Amino acid sequence: MSNNRAILYEHFSDIEQQRETSTAGIWVFVASEIMFFGALILAFSVYRFSYTQAFNEGAQELNVVLGALNTGILFTSGLTMSLAAATNKMGAKFLTILLLLATCALGAVFLVIKGIEYHEDWTKGLFPGEAFHWSGSNSPQVQLFFLLYFIMTGFHALHLLVGIGLILVIAWLVLRGWVHEEHFMPLEVIGIYWHFVDMVWIFLFTLLYLLGGKV
Repeated sequence: MSNNRAILYEHFSDIEQQRETSTAGIWVFVASEIMFFGALILAFSVYRFSYTQAFNEGAQELNVVLGALNTGILFTSGLTMSLAAATNKMGAKFLTILLLLATCALGAVFLVIKGIEYHEDWTKGLFPGEAFHWSGSNSPQVQLFFLLYFIMTGFHALHLLVGIGLILVIAWLVLRGWVHEEHFMPLEVIGIYWHFVDMVWIFLFTLLYLLGGKV
């Protein structure tokens, strides 16, 4: 099949149905992920209301500068992902690949900075478990804050890592000519996933770093 035509799979009646099904599928997946992260955010919010002072003390130990830097990085990666979708529809193959690789690079930088944060928390004795050390009051409640912090940011980092892998696959498919200006849905679907991961971080940054933290 020629690369300048959209690929229609046999279980779809036409291209429009195929695109609508792909879009609906990714939004169903995103909805399930919203429920997952929503449950974690709800649990965090309930405990934060119950142990406000302890959670504020925990938030003040986070590195808000690195958190803000990572927020800017993810915002930029969302821009490069959107530009990649746009340039792909214009037929700019190599520019699309460059923008996809830039998105992956920004995601990787985010993970490196997150790893630096985790290392800081570890050296300060803030990792939940037997190694947890808190010299102030409300130690069990502060440990709960960090338990939820590591769970939520850890799952977010895992989703980001998966997104990087998927974008690399899409970049390879663009290079091979399988994804192009008429067969663009795979890139669009991954773009929706990436923007979802970006939005989750906005909620996490606000809840964990800004509410009660050092700003």
